Amino acid sequence: MLSEAKMHARKYRRDAIAGSFIGFLPQKAFRNPVMFVVYLSTILMALMTFIPSLFKGTLGSDYNFYFYLYITIILFFTLWFANFSESLADAQGKANAESLKGLRSETEARKVSADGSVVKVNSGELRKGDIILLKEGETVPIDCQLVEGAVVLNESMMTGESEPQVKETGGDKDSALGGTIVLSGEAKARVSNDPGRTFLDQMINLVESANRQKTQNEIALTQLLIALSMALIVVIATLIPASQFFKFAVDTGALIALLICLLPTTIGALLPSIRIAGVNRVVRYNVIAKSGKAVETAGDLDVLILDKTGTITIGNRVATKIVPSPGKTEKDVLETAYLSSALDTTPEGVSTMKLAHARGARVDKQVISELKGVRFTAETRMSGSDTPDGTRIRKGSADAMEKAGVVIPPALRREMHDASMEGSTPLLLAKNGEVEGLIILQDIIKPGIDARIAELKNMGIRTIMVTGDNFLTAQSIAKKVGVDEFRAEATPRDKMEIIVREQSKNHLIAMTGDGSNDAPALAQADVGLAMNSGTAVAKDAANMVDLDSDPTKLIEVVALGKQLLITRGALTTFSITNDVAKYFAIIPAIFSAFLPALGALNILHIEPPSLAVLSTLIFNAIIIPILIPVSMRGARFQATDAPTLLRRNMIIYGLGGLISAFVGIKLLAMLLGLFYV
Repeated sequence: MLSEAKMHARKYRRDAIAGSFIGFLPQKAFRNPVMFVVYLSTILMALMTFIPSLFKGTLGSDYNFYFYLYITIILFFTLWFANFSESLADAQGKANAESLKGLRSETEARKVSADGSVVKVNSGELRKGDIILLKEGETVPIDCQLVEGAVVLNESMMTGESEPQVKETGGDKDSALGGTIVLSGEAKARVSNDPGRTFLDQMINLVESANRQKTQNEIALTQLLIALSMALIVVIATLIPASQFFKFAVDTGALIALLICLLPTTIGALLPSIRIAGVNRVVRYNVIAKSGKAVETAGDLDVLILDKTGTITIGNRVATKIVPSPGKTEKDVLETAYLSSALDTTPEGVSTMKLAHARGARVDKQVISELKGVRFTAETRMSGSDTPDGTRIRKGSADAMEKAGVVIPPALRREMHDASMEGSTPLLLAKNGEVEGLIILQDIIKPGIDARIAELKNMGIRTIMVTGDNFLTAQSIAKKVGVDEFRAEATPRDKMEIIVREQSKNHLIAMTGDGSNDAPALAQADVGLAMNSGTAVAKDAANMVDLDSDPTKLIEVVALGKQLLITRGALTTFSITNDVAKYFAIIPAIFSAFLPALGALNILHIEPPSLAVLSTLIFNAIIIPILIPVSMRGARFQATDAPTLLRRNMIIYGLGGLISAFVGIKLLAMLLGLFYV
């Protein structure tokens, strides 16, 4: 998807240039308060330049047509650079949207009627709740949830995941995306979204600029810039009557140039592109954010709730050890373990068979074909198989076995305790009510998850692990990965209580989940990231959906949110310190003739004054396109504490903005001085 977006980028760069001129329309210019002041100033300068007769008595006897013309041209390019930065960010979004639209097409669907018959219809005719048939080799026509059967899907064109994904009913992985391809299997599925409201449509809408709303932080910053602009306008406006009162002449064009140089034009010009580019980066992570607010909120998070299964651990427990009971031979116990799981298709059962076979267990296929499977139920909490001769083979928890009258040898109790202390799950293995041994199941911790959690700590984010497992298992996993807190034997209500508790302390909470039981907590959390492989209820409740179904993706989302905030803060800092340097260049140039004491501020020693004004204005304009790459890709983010980030950005963007303005204005003055008369 991303490589295809890059192919479209060249075309949209040309469109960006054309689109930048649309920003000169009054209704477009009015949306950006700071640049609207520049817009009005440009019009005023153009009128004073080409129709000076309209301003008789206000331009002064030193009116210089070329000086006014140069200011007008520079202001025009200042506006155009600002428009171009927003237009270029829009172009990037359109490139992403175009590549996504290539995946959206009308396909033929097999709709299952109420009487069970199958009719072929266009995918555009499907509606939420319809039942469709998915068959091998065909494209999934629309987002849906499996209700019967199982299929293997190729989702690479949608999520970038090259491995085929198994989707089946009866679990959390029952969701199929429209546009994916059925590699094998057959299933019935219920349409989960109407045409135009699928996840693909949501992603396309996300990257279209018309749907990008300002976030609360950006609104606050915009209001601050408006207040600052209004204050500067009042200050500059009062200089005209003040000059008349104190009887010194001030050039009107120079005053307009002063206003533009004092305005925070850099951040005002780049704010729209920062917002748009931030949303574009979310799409690159294959995350659908239902609002820009969710992305920005992720940057302010300070508590992250992680579900153990599927997030911290791989999700499927596997058998890692088979322990014989005292007096039992290893060969017999391995064979019993194999038979207990021969008809068990769960990951635990399959891994038990594999382990027993690897350790030497060999069972005749004829014996297996004659077995009668015993499924796990909530009442018995055991599973296993019965042989034709009446032998009952069971595996289950210690509590379930003891309730069934099984006596557990003390040696095995010690093994069970040790396994639990290590975070493993012990299952007792019994034959005809007598203990044969122990199967140790272990959660496999995801590689690198401890490092990811350490990253979160460096960001100042506290991590809480929740799990339905027992306390000892939860404690062991929590210790290994380094979470700050854990809750064992947690219910959906417990997850809600944790979120409400933390929110009552003014914390911002994020949570990942994929099951229907996670939906209340996902809805309550400030940022809820649902897995695309999860249930429709979870995805509806969350404000973000990860198409890759990677629960640790929230770490990237947090980093992206922080990068968005840091980029805005860094460029605001750069803009303000830039303005400080401009004061030393333009204020002495305008007022030192009347207030000689201000000559001490002319540390750049630029003469004549008109040259200082033009050099400062040109720098004020060209710094905008120079910073466009930073606004598009974001300021560099490193997982560390807030004081370190602040100190680093103050040095790079604060001091950098100050020095670059002094150096840039002086170099421009030297260059212009070669041609200036």
